[in-house]
Amino acid sequence: MKICALTMVYKDHWALDQWYRHYSRQLGAENLYVVSHGTDPRIQDICPGASILTIPRDRLQGFDHWRGRMLNGFQQGLLEIYDWVIRSDADELICLDPARWASFADMLQAQDAPALFALGFNLFDFSETATQEPVFTKARDVVFTGHYSKAWAVRRSIGLRRHGLQLRPARLAEFPFVMPRGVYLAHLKFADATALATMSEIRQEVGNTKGPGLPGKAWQKAQQEAIDKIAEAQALPSLPWLEAEETAWGSLQSPVRDVGKSVLRCQSLRFQFRTTLPDWFGQ
Repeated sequence: MKICALTMVYKDHWALDQWYRHYSRQLGAENLYVVSHGTDPRIQDICPGASILTIPRDRLQGFDHWRGRMLNGFQQGLLEIYDWVIRSDADELICLDPARWASFADMLQAQDAPALFALGFNLFDFSETATQEPVFTKARDVVFTGHYSKAWAVRRSIGLRRHGLQLRPARLAEFPFVMPRGVYLAHLKFADATALATMSEIRQEVGNTKGPGLPGKAWQKAQQEAIDKIAEAQALPSLPWLEAEETAWGSLQSPVRDVGKSVLRCQSLRFQFRTTLPDWFGQ
């Protein structure tokens, strides 16, 4: 089975290093594809052996829409070569419970569905300690979230949109929603204090650029948004992993079938508890 991973990045070097480290170990560097939004020589240094495609950074208006269409096109092209394409942002890692799955090939081979979702969580490092170690060795606190329980792997010509699947209207009602147990999407935005400060400054600069179709309030006030999210997570009651995971997974098994946008996605549930990662995440 041939599997590749695709992402797009702008300056988020810490997250990209985690992404490359994770997927090169799982899939091999030669099966990784990175779209660089603007020229950035550091990306090749961070991702040796990966394929790097640089696109111009001269138009931000309507960015989410044209970015999605472009990446869907790249994804479809890769499916001419690969059996499955894994696609996520650079600060998102798909992690497998080794008690359930030996590898991505093992997990994907077992699936009948043409596309998959993962149970998502925000990862936090409340200690704010700086280290060059892999992210799961220091960041252990998580909050499950429907918003980041995203579609992440396809083996057919199916586009990703709004964290879900873009489907033809005739397929929307009956298309299978599959979120395998033991498959997680770790969102790393809050997992390293230094990287968060750097990227919050960049997001704020972009968000406050003049013009239509730019990111909204969350980017315009990115630094304050980060402070608020961390404080909110710290204040949540803590549950054991097994209880928290089962509650979150079960709550998300009735997806949203958005007829207006013809998108299948998870409910954007916000869970009012946090938990601690099991030890296998750092292995």
